Amino acid sequence: MIAADSGLHLAAALGVHVDRVVGDFDSADPATVGAAEAAGAAIERHPAAKDATDLELAFDAALEHGAGLVVVAGGAGGRLDHFLANVALLASPRFAAVDIEMLTNDGRVRVLRGGRGPVALGGVPGDLLSLIPVGGPALGITTTGLEYPLHGEALPLGTSRGVSNVIVETTATVELADGALLVVQPFGGLS
Repeated sequence: MIAADSGLHLAAALGVHVDRVVGDFDSADPATVGAAEAAGAAIERHPAAKDATDLELAFDAALEHGAGLVVVAGGAGGRLDHFLANVALLASPRFAAVDIEMLTNDGRVRVLRGGRGPVALGGVPGDLLSLIPVGGPALGITTTGLEYPLHGEALPLGTSRGVSNVIVETTATVELADGALLVVQPFGGLS
């Protein structure tokens, strides 16, 4: 478990043990950092003037440890620029070998990459689901269990066509031949 700076507060609130804390510590309470260190967490301090966000440093740390799945808890609060940078980071080709998802107060974001076979999506009938291409066009998209299915179709970068689909079956899937998609599932369904 890796905490990125003030992500340590979320881990503490959830009662989750943290193995490593990375960042410039401009937003983490020093007492919380001290408590994590006393509980055995490795503390990796970086200067405030750096070329990466604390989340990117946490991704690098996860890759160093051979992670095949990265789940980001939080990452949406605070500042719009950080949120947009965090979403772009999720889809970075640099992390293409890792399965990535982000859980925020507002929903779930998963990154799907072409050629990996169909991916089953959680949710229940009535839940919203959006498919947003990133980094270029998403090609050969096939979906099941959605109100507006796609059958080997493309979504070009910059389209809003994949926004606000609806899960209609107990099992929904998405598969794409090439490219990358953000699968966004807002919490709360249609309400």
